[in-house]
Amino acid sequence: MPTQLYKLQVINPEELAMAALARISSLSKGRIKDAMAKGAVWLTRGNKTKRLRRATFKPLPGDELSLYYNPEVLALTPPPAQLLADEKHYSVWIKPAGLLAQGSREGDHCSLLRQVELVLKRDVFLVHRLDREAAGIMLIAHTGKAAAALSALFAAADGQERISKLYQVEVAGQLPEHGEINLPLDTKTALTRYKRLHYDAMRNRSTAKVQLISGRKHQIRRHFAESGFPVIGDPVYGSNNKDSRGLQLFAVELAFICPLTKAARHYHWAIHNI
Repeated sequence: MPTQLYKLQVINPEELAMAALARISSLSKGRIKDAMAKGAVWLTRGNKTKRLRRATFKPLPGDELSLYYNPEVLALTPPPAQLLADEKHYSVWIKPAGLLAQGSREGDHCSLLRQVELVLKRDVFLVHRLDREAAGIMLIAHTGKAAAALSALFAAADGQERISKLYQVEVAGQLPEHGEINLPLDTKTALTRYKRLHYDAMRNRSTAKVQLISGRKHQIRRHFAESGFPVIGDPVYGSNNKDSRGLQLFAVELAFICPLTKAARHYHWAIHNI
């Protein structure tokens, strides 16, 4: 279903945002309130735009209200994330498959970022991403300083202090015992290393531990598909790899030297469905 955009420039300073949006959209105030709570309403004041959640908010003349209304998005029920560690300045979570890393203009109730904000009641900053279809470990920063420092680790080049990321995948076919895939993606160099953990001859599937040396979009999924070993359950890349369990790609380990405390950090998620 296409998203309906309702936008108005505020003139009447006495009208609540919820009432104004209900008036121009012909939606009930209850639907507007639900859309606001789920992050589908935006307030622009001057050159700043942010989500507007408070139904009783009274905008000022000159403010712009925008509602990106998509009932299918608003009706979604997100799977809950699991807290792995709370390090105060940042926290570590297991993002389930199907949960976005961050929201869209149509809402953020189905995002890890919003879930963390509601659970811990702190500011939240995204420092890296994980595909919606994938599950696994993610860091969420809670201060600007932590966000900048952790983002720098994720973006560090070879030879610099950086975060080590390990993934576990199930792919179609018999992988070699170990190897690397060095294929450019989007005209940029991309290197993926792997070690086979198990081969199931009956199903002709391999389980492998994977290390990303670079971090291109969908790198693991694209590299293995282009090498003839598509990730099982991938809805986009590869063929003959459908699976009712969904994408069998999991971020299972993060290790780094904390840029704030200089302590070694190692987070591990033991998965049981492969």
